[in-house]
Amino acid sequence: MESTFKIWETNRNIYKTFLENYSLAQLNKIPIGFSNNLVWNIGHIIVAQQGLVYRLSELPMYISTEMVDTYKNGSKPTGTTSQVEVDELKALLFDLLEKTKADFTNNKFITYNEFTTNTGFHLASTKDAIEFNNYHEGLHLGFMMNIRKFI
Repeated sequence: MESTFKIWETNRNIYKTFLENYSLAQLNKIPIGFSNNLVWNIGHIIVAQQGLVYRLSELPMYISTEMVDTYKNGSKPTGTTSQVEVDELKALLFDLLEKTKADFTNNKFITYNEFTTNTGFHLASTKDAIEFNNYHEGLHLGFMMNIRKFI
């Protein structure tokens, strides 16, 4: 799992550079032809990780219900994300990574409700979910690289 966590950390550092190098207006801009923006993608990967790893393991998530509703699969930005919210997302990028690593190391994940993703991946364990999460975050990083061309 060491390399899986290293990949995840690398992804999260790239996401952090978006939050640090784009203005609040750029983070919130939805280019023509797109259904979301840079900041929504970051919120979404945070919510997705918590759902895939914690909710499906029947453990409490470390994020609010409001955050889940704002960034869950199928949602779209409904307004402007504030700088306070952006700062919270930035902190969560790494806080949740560290909590998940610690919880995994401390064998906190006992059960897992098997799940097949929309892309057809069957997740049978928390380990599968963490590994799939890297794939999912890579997809959204690609979306963000396209969005940035138009802001």
